[in-house]
Amino acid sequence: MTDLGLPEDIKACLFDLDGVVTKTAVVHAAAWKEMFDAFLREREGEDFRPFDDHDYDQYVDGLPRADGVRAFLASRGIDLPEGSADDPPGAETVHGLGNRKNARVLEKIRTDGVEAYDDTLDYIRRARARGLRTAIVSSSANCLDVLRAIDAEDLFDVRVDGGVAKERKLPGKPRPDTFLAAAEDLGLDAPRSAVFEDALAGMDAGRAGGFGYVVGLDRVGQADALYEHGADIVVKGLAELGGHA
Repeated sequence: MTDLGLPEDIKACLFDLDGVVTKTAVVHAAAWKEMFDAFLREREGEDFRPFDDHDYDQYVDGLPRADGVRAFLASRGIDLPEGSADDPPGAETVHGLGNRKNARVLEKIRTDGVEAYDDTLDYIRRARARGLRTAIVSSSANCLDVLRAIDAEDLFDVRVDGGVAKERKLPGKPRPDTFLAAAEDLGLDAPRSAVFEDALAGMDAGRAGGFGYVVGLDRVGQADALYEHGADIVVKGLAELGGHA
């Protein structure tokens, strides 16, 4: 293992954004809950069963917005029209609910700003100083704005985000296609690339893609689940890798 805590043959590091580079996972979780609880209350009355942490981890964390909406609604036996990507946030459609959630996220980011995990940024700088290539791989359509907000755009050679995935028709996590595309854009293959993720769907993507190393970031006390879904190692923060705890 190298001093970065990675196998010697790893030449690229592929990082998820929310919950790995930035502390925006909690913002997304809060926005999902606010949106779904309001939707369920209006649909079912005050006796509705609220959206909870299990729902977030199981159905929406790490997935593209529309996929997360579909998965959660299916878990509650709710069927809505698909709609289209430009549906207004008030539309009672899959895309309408997704856009309603995104509006809440953007408002929270505008109000509270964005905070980065400093140990992740330090790790990325160390990796780049040792000649490793780096990519950001996120289902978020707001990825570039968030990177600019934390002055981290230049830390990545490649960006595969929600907008890129849509343009290139890449299915989102738990499929490995976005990570595979990032590795290919870096001129490398999966066995020589490491995936850094905090979501169970991201672990599934890393395992399905045959990546050389899959690092799970345990931000919410789900280490066992991260291992079950394909992590090679689970850490609380990247300062723990390579003896920098």
